[in-house]
Amino acid sequence: MSYDLLQDPPRRLFFQYLIPSISATMVTSIYLLADSIMVGKGIGELAIAALNLVLPLFNILFGTGALFGVGGAVLFSVATGNRDTDRARRYFTFSVLLNVAFMLFYLISGFLLLEPILRVLGATEATMQYAVDYATIILIGVPSFSFFLQAFIRNDQNPRLAMTAVISGGVLNIMLDWIFIYPLQLGMAGAATATVIGTGLTCGILCTHFFRKENHLRPLFQKLRLRYGKEIFQYGFSSFFTEISSGIVIFVFNLQLLRYAGELGVTVYSILSNSSYIIVALSNGIAQAAQPIIATNFGARLTDRIGQVKACGLRTAALEGGFFALLGLAFPLLVVYIFIHPTEPILQMAPLAVRLYFLSFIGMALNIFYTNYFQATLQPSKALTICALRGLILCVSLALLLPIVLDVTGIWLAMPLAETITLLVAIGLERLPKQKAGNANR
Repeated sequence: MSYDLLQDPPRRLFFQYLIPSISATMVTSIYLLADSIMVGKGIGELAIAALNLVLPLFNILFGTGALFGVGGAVLFSVATGNRDTDRARRYFTFSVLLNVAFMLFYLISGFLLLEPILRVLGATEATMQYAVDYATIILIGVPSFSFFLQAFIRNDQNPRLAMTAVISGGVLNIMLDWIFIYPLQLGMAGAATATVIGTGLTCGILCTHFFRKENHLRPLFQKLRLRYGKEIFQYGFSSFFTEISSGIVIFVFNLQLLRYAGELGVTVYSILSNSSYIIVALSNGIAQAAQPIIATNFGARLTDRIGQVKACGLRTAALEGGFFALLGLAFPLLVVYIFIHPTEPILQMAPLAVRLYFLSFIGMALNIFYTNYFQATLQPSKALTICALRGLILCVSLALLLPIVLDVTGIWLAMPLAETITLLVAIGLERLPKQKAGNANR
């Protein structure tokens, strides 16, 4: 199905994009969730704790894919809305080159310095071997290319292919997780291999887009300028910062929990952080459904259509976040049993942690939408402000300060307080005058 992002009714366009976008982002999160559930139940508590220690490396891979994928795809859509096809193609070309270069750098650095990196991330003698087995394979970097390709193909008006590709890879990942961990007893290496193979299938299916007649993602190497790279960094950096800061938050929380609650606290937090991937995935799906529509109409200066899509997105995000917050308040132990066979100490610690942490999901969903809205309308400083507050400044500060007074409860409170304060700031930023657009909108 083809869409006319400048003519079709905005609300209908949003909901036509919504299901494919949510499906794609949800199944991407299932790559991690399937690993977490299978690892927790099939290998043990130390293994899921080690997996949580490796998550910051995942954040780097996804963050790089988001940096060049979202940044380049937004500029691609704005230039397309401006009827500047050559500029759109150059943004795509430069984004591909940057993503490939960074993946090679990560691959080489990871294999040379893996164990020192894992020790910095908090791996102990008890968890090191689990972490090494998993991280060695994940560093191949396929997750970055999957995220990168999804962004561009969705913005090239093919969200259904993105959905099909990610669901296919996710189903294969889950099947291989079970085979590698249970019958074949391959442990953490098996879980990582399943993720890489599943994501590889996703990338292969996504690449079929380039053979379609409607494909506009064609490289153009003539007249490439360094400023294209600068603009891609500028407009994609908030997405990169979101992923990287998520890794930093996990790192800080792990260290604080080791200090205040030991490895038991890290195990409980691994349940919370993995649960949040579902909410982040849904929230990203909502935001990414709106992003290509908003960016294209922004390029064409159709402000009324932008406002209609934004209103639909905010309402949908609020409903999604509220539903999961209520679910955590009402059924905290259900969340625990999904991931592990809990011991008595975990059953004592987890319910309060789940109830407090899940309160953050309302603000989280809305803040993610505001971030993508500011990116799509070429307001990078506002987007980065939201990312910095919720993803690093407030969350890390509160996680370090609150436990001094409230012990481990203060760590569980840090996230909901950070998201609530950030949401108030985001609402204030929305009311400020729009920033002057860059070259992509001229």
